[in-house]
Amino acid sequence: MTRITLIDPQNATGTTGAQLAEIKAAFGVVPNMFKAVANSPAALTSMWGSFGALGGGRLGAKLGEQIAVAIADRNACHYCLAAHTGLGRKAGATAEEMAEAQAGRSADPRIEAALQFAIKVVETRAGVTADDVEALRAAGFDDGEIVEIIAHIALNLFTNYINVALNVPVDFPDVKLTRAA
Repeated sequence: MTRITLIDPQNATGTTGAQLAEIKAAFGVVPNMFKAVANSPAALTSMWGSFGALGGGRLGAKLGEQIAVAIADRNACHYCLAAHTGLGRKAGATAEEMAEAQAGRSADPRIEAALQFAIKVVETRAGVTADDVEALRAAGFDDGEIVEIIAHIALNLFTNYINVALNVPVDFPDVKLTRAA
């Protein structure tokens, strides 16, 4: 049972109503996570704006979704794991690529470097070293892309924390966690 009211998009007005209408247009429905976040117009504006900005970033949707499932698995966020696995498939990833990303692996060395970096940032609370950043550069990421990876991490921590702390009901096909939280 959710620990917070899920805002009914049909009753939302003003900026919140407009943003929930945009979200519905993008997904076909308003996912429960957005209904929970809609309790705070500022938080909804921040989250939806971040999704839009990063969705148009240089990393691309597929890598963004792969980063999201790796982080969701580390944070035991069933909601984000389910949502981003489906979104990753829509972005062109195979089921195997998403399962591997969830475990922090990829057959593509560049993607694996990004996943390993993201996991280390999460697990060490950003206590990465110069060598960790250099490993990203060696894999072909420039400074802008490195910052964008960190932005994806921050957005996914926000969504993980919302969904786990508030026990938001999952409204995407279930995906099993690969590691114990």
